[in-house]
Amino acid sequence: MNGGEARRGFARRERMRLAPPGLKARREKMTEPLRRGVFVVPATITSLGLLAGFYSLISSMNAHFELAATMIVVAFVCDGLDGRVARLSRSTSQFGVEYDSLSDVVAFGVAPAGLVYSWAIHSLGSLGIVISGLFVVGAALRLARFNVQTAVTDKRRFTGLPVPGAAALIAGAVLAYSYFEIDSPRTLCVVMAPTTLGLAALMISRVPYPSFKTMTPHRRAQVELMAVVLVVAAMLFAMPQFTFFALAFAYVASGLVLMARGERMAKPPVDAPSAAAESAQAATVAGATVSEHEPAGEP
Repeated sequence: MNGGEARRGFARRERMRLAPPGLKARREKMTEPLRRGVFVVPATITSLGLLAGFYSLISSMNAHFELAATMIVVAFVCDGLDGRVARLSRSTSQFGVEYDSLSDVVAFGVAPAGLVYSWAIHSLGSLGIVISGLFVVGAALRLARFNVQTAVTDKRRFTGLPVPGAAALIAGAVLAYSYFEIDSPRTLCVVMAPTTLGLAALMISRVPYPSFKTMTPHRRAQVELMAVVLVVAAMLFAMPQFTFFALAFAYVASGLVLMARGERMAKPPVDAPSAAAESAQAATVAGATVSEHEPAGEP
């Protein structure tokens, strides 16, 4: 250590010694409201997604199907924002993780099931209720499995179709149906009944699905990828209903493509739930935990 570094270290220790004894406590007291405010931001976004899902359910009951699908899209956007805002502001918490999952059950489980029943399969009667109910159960099981396996799963892949992806396909189908002004209730019922069952099965399956959590905005991308992004952005601007459906369908199909190529999700250890619980508890004590919706989300 040279003389300059020694003098700076001595001056720093002198400032610490001369500081009033209660300065640290007063500083924490002044910054605590700011910390609470930062935690409120992601929780507020999650609440907006939850309310959007509830409004979607009400709209489905009133036969406003396009509005109901739009509200699911709004919840989808909120689900993508809340986790990222929490991480950027370093305000992730176990409360946020659990609240996000509860919000996803409503916005991406109950709301899409109500929409697909009222819009397409209500003519099946009790069978339509069973089909839409299985979608809700599949969504809840998918979210519960994610919560207990967060600490032991591959961050590059989701195990099973994420709940927002399944809800997006149903909402996209409604929007595309309205965009092309199709009027064929019988065909709609024949198509959507097995599709809903298939989505429920994919959510609880072990089919691998791509995760975009590891993508960082500052990483360099190839020119071809940038061209594709620009084309998709232009299509979203020109015909958003059909483009949203096409993107949702492509994502649902991507898992089947990965499985056809031989990729499989490894089974977690037998004690995976306890390991995940211990990891979550340790992270909570440290002041930060992991979150799926980076749901919310997800799943």
